[in-house]
Order: sequence, then structure tokens, then C-alpha cells
Amino acid sequence: MGYVAVRGGLEAIEASLERIRFERVRKGRVLDPEAIAAGMRSLVDQVMSESSLYSEDLAALAIKQAEGSPEEAVFLLRAYRSTLPRKHYARSADPRHLFVERRISSTFKDVPGGQILGTSLDYSHRLMDFDLLTETEESALNWLEQYLEKSGQAIGTADGVDLGQLPRTIDYLRGQGLMKDYPVQNNEPGDITKKSLAFPAGRSERLQVLTRGQTGAVTALGYAALRGYGATLHPAVSELRVGRLSLAVPDPFDRLADDPEEDYYLGEIRITEVEALVPVVTDRPSGQKELSFDLGYGFAFGQNETKAIAMSLLDQCLERPENGHAVHDEEFVLLHVDSVEATGFISHLKLPHYVTFQSELDSVRKTRLNREENS
Repeated sequence: MGYVAVRGGLEAIEASLERIRFERVRKGRVLDPEAIAAGMRSLVDQVMSESSLYSEDLAALAIKQAEGSPEEAVFLLRAYRSTLPRKHYARSADPRHLFVERRISSTFKDVPGGQILGTSLDYSHRLMDFDLLTETEESALNWLEQYLEKSGQAIGTADGVDLGQLPRTIDYLRGQGLMKDYPVQNNEPGDITKKSLAFPAGRSERLQVLTRGQTGAVTALGYAALRGYGATLHPAVSELRVGRLSLAVPDPFDRLADDPEEDYYLGEIRITEVEALVPVVTDRPSGQKELSFDLGYGFAFGQNETKAIAMSLLDQCLERPENGHAVHDEEFVLLHVDSVEATGFISHLKLPHYVTFQSELDSVRKTRLNREENS
């Protein structure tokens, strides 16, 4: 596509960039990235998830640079991520060993290990807290000291249950023969950051697109599936977990690469994991129909519960393609949830389209002229 050159464009662009900085500092206050990381946890988690780069510090810096715009922060962090060398691949981490900070189930009231409410706004009143206007760092530190003193009991067990080895609800259902057991697949997963997405996509590629998809888009399509724009019956959250997952890489010198005991420990990341049970109608050999359950899986960096639940619904939808249902069409879903792709293509409409628009105007004028001459 060709564009008409605009005189003085460079000076105008430089002035626009200076204006960005002016707007950011014009009130005489400068945000500290450490303060953003500490006080905007949900936004930081969202940006890390959509960028597929786990770094609270870099996410906070991107948020500062983007003046709080999530899509712009994701664009910045994705661009930076593309410049980083990939030196190693972490060993596959088993979420069964997740150190749980929050764990709920909407399918069973009494689950082994108990319901652990943890940190969530679900149980708070949605009322404005005007006390925050007068909150000071000193008052916050005093409250924190009192809280830590009050809750100084041992952490890591709950009623004798190891929070790093909590049994899974899905295993109970499988033990009762109520849930299908899927064979383990150890195929090397696809990587859409190394190879462009192609259709039909494998499940690993689908999950990768969904977990780094735009939170609002994934949530909206998951909601559409529930409202009847998919073949999904009312699902239930078998288990939602938020916690810290340890990561390690095999011996980089390849001396003991096959021995997990000799792995190099990297650290922990906070993640959200969801297993959703979706009722489906299946045909029995006798020709009768019966109700069974499908499993949908959601996973996201940080505490991104709504997104992970919606992702689990879309995962199940894409595992069962259905004609006439948009959320069961992998091309429709996967190509429309990516933050950078969507905002980039919408934003490109702000760029000069002088030539193409003039061509369209000429076409309209000629059509009208011909109609008037023939009338």
C-alpha cells in the first residue's frame, strides 16, 4: 500500500513524542516502577500473562512507559521479549506440586485439603474505600507489622495437609469412574513464538495462544460460549488454584541432563490454574444418549482467575469443533484474542490512507457521474 509523503512529518512526530513525556510528568509526580509492582498487582499479572514474559519489574516499567495502557504495555514487553536469546528450556513443571495460596472448587463443598479462599476480591463489598485517600506509607507499614505478628503461625500446612501436595478434585472423579482418563502425551509442544500459527493447530499451540490472549477478549468469548453461541452446557469449576510453581532447567552442560535431581533451580512463578468440567451429551453403542463430562484447562501467569476460567471453556470448545458455533472455530477464536494483533490492526487505521481513500472517492464520483449521465 502506498502513502503520500507528508512534509514536516519528522518534526511533528518529534513534537508528539515530547508531548507524551509532558503529559506523563505535567502534574509534577513520577511513578516509581517498584510502587507499580507493589500496588498494581492485578495489572502487572495481566501484562505478564499477555506478554508471555514473567518479570514483575519489567511489566511495571512497561506500565509506567505506557501510562497504564495494558495493550501498549503488552506491545512494549512483547517487543522486548523478541530481542532476548532463548538459552535453555525449563523442564516440564507439574502443577500437582504447586504450592497453593488459593484453592476453591465449585463442584464439591468438602474437598480433600479444604477450600482455601486466599487472596480474592470475590468476598469483598464493591464499595469505594475513601480511606485510601489518606493512607500513608507509615500507616501501611504499621498495619503490615500487626498483620504479620497476628498471622505468624507456621505456613505450609492446613489441617495436616501439605499445601505443596494437595490432592486434585479431578482425581477423585476419575477414581469414581465419572471422568475420562486421558493418556499422557509427551510429544514436543509447538511454540508459536518460534513458528507462526498454522491451522489446524495442535492443542499446545491453542493453549499457548489462549494463555497469552487479551484478557478481555478471552473473557468475552468464554462468556459468549456460556450464552448460547457455542454448544457448551453449563460448566463448573472442578478446581481453581493460585500458587507458586517451581521451575528448573536440566544440566546446561549436558553431563546429567537426564537426571532431574541434578537440575538447576531457577525460582518460582505465581500462576493460576483451572480445571473446568463441561457436561456433554454422548452417544452410547446402543444408540441412547447419556451425559458425561469433558475437561477444559486454563493456565495464566499471575493471579488471572476470570481469564483462566474463560480459557478453560474455550479449550473445551476448540477440542470439539461444531459447525455454526463461532467459539468452536479455532481460526476465529485464536486469531481474535491476541492483544498485539488486534490492537495493532485496529490502530493502523490511524495511519495515512490518503492514496487508497482518494481512489475510493474517485470510484464513487465516477459511479455517480455515470449514473447521472445514464438517467
